[in-house]
Amino acid sequence: MATKAAVSISVAASITAASSSSSKFVINTPHRFLCLKRLSSFSSFSASALAIKCTSISNCSPNKSARSMEGFTTRTRASAQPLENANELIASVETFIFDCDGVIWKGDKLIDGVPETLDMLRSKGKRLVFVTNNSTKSRKQYGKKFETLGLNVNEEEIFASSFAAAAYLKSINFPKDKKVYVIGEDGILKELELAGFQYLGGPVCKHFNLHEDGGKKIELKPGFLMEHDKDVGAVVVGFDRYFNYYKVQYGTLCIRENPGCLFIATNRDAVTHLTDAQEWAGGGSMVGAICGSTQREPLVVGKPSTFMMDYLANKFGILKSQICMVGDRLDTDILFGQNGGCKTLLVLSGVTSLSMLQSPSNSIQPDFYTNKISDFLSIKAATL
Repeated sequence: MATKAAVSISVAASITAASSSSSKFVINTPHRFLCLKRLSSFSSFSASALAIKCTSISNCSPNKSARSMEGFTTRTRASAQPLENANELIASVETFIFDCDGVIWKGDKLIDGVPETLDMLRSKGKRLVFVTNNSTKSRKQYGKKFETLGLNVNEEEIFASSFAAAAYLKSINFPKDKKVYVIGEDGILKELELAGFQYLGGPVCKHFNLHEDGGKKIELKPGFLMEHDKDVGAVVVGFDRYFNYYKVQYGTLCIRENPGCLFIATNRDAVTHLTDAQEWAGGGSMVGAICGSTQREPLVVGKPSTFMMDYLANKFGILKSQICMVGDRLDTDILFGQNGGCKTLLVLSGVTSLSMLQSPSNSIQPDFYTNKISDFLSIKAATL
C-alpha cells in the first residue's frame, strides 16, 4: 500500500502592500522551497487559494519516509458504526454532499433506489450537492448525464474537479496572458474556457491547428529537440483516455523549464468506474507519470483537498458541521469530509468493501457506513 503523507508548512501570502495573511500549504519536503519560489512569481494570491492541500498517494515522492501527515486527519478514530438510525443523521444536518461514481451511478448505470432517495431528502428540506473527482465532463455535461439518468439535478448543485481546477486558477488570479496546458479531457477545457483562460492540449489542441494531442507521436531522431510554449504557466492533469508520451513530454517540459509553472492535479484516484463491470485505472495514473518525470508534487484541487469543501461552504453559506459527506472511497470521499469537519457516511456500493473498511491496516474510519444510499428509504417507511 502506498504511503499517504504530506508535510505542512506555513505560507505567508501578501494580499496587499499593507496587510498579509497566512494559510497552511501542504507539500512534499524536497520541493517546499521551490514551490514557495514558484508561488511568489505570481503577483496576487488570495488566502483561500493557498489553503489548498496537496497529497501524495503514490510512490513518486523521493523522500516518503521523511514526511509526516499534518493538515489532514490523522487522529485515531473509533471504528465506523453501521447506520442504524438514519432519521437521526438526516435531522442533524442540512446538507448532503454526494460523490457520484459508486454512489449515484456506476459507469452509465444508475444504482437502485437513488431517485427515490434523493426525492425523499429534498422533501425533508435538505440541500443536495454532488461532488465528483471525475474531470472528463464539465458541470453542464454532468447536468446532461443526470438528466439522461432521470435525475432532476440543477447545474449549480454539481461540482466536478474540472470546475475546481478552473476555480482554483481564478482564486489565485492566474495571469490571463499565461496559458494552461491540459493533460485531460473535454470537461477541463470547457471549464477553463468558461473561466476565460487560454489553454492548449487535451484531446483537441487549439494551439496546433486543432490537431489532437492524443494522436500525436514523437519521432526520436538524432538531435531532435521538442519545442514547447514558453507562455504556459500551469499544467493541469486529469483523467485522460488519450494519454500518450507526447503529452508526458510536453507537460514535463512546461513544468521543468517554464519559470513559475504550476503543476495542478484534478485528483489522484487510483481507479475509476468507466463501466459497471470492473474498476479501471484512474486519474492518479496520469498524475503519477508527470510526478515521476518532473520530481514535483502537484496541487490537488479535487477530493480529499479541502479546496472544494471551502468553496461550497462559502458559496452556500453552510456550516461544515451541518454537512454530511456521502461517498464510496475512504481515501478521497471520507477523508474529504473529515478534513472539512463534516459528518461522514461510507456506502459499500462502490470501491470500498466491508472487509476493506474493517481491515486492521485501514486507518480511515467514517462516522457511519451502509450498503447504499437507498437504505435511507427505510426511514420514510418508518415515519409514514
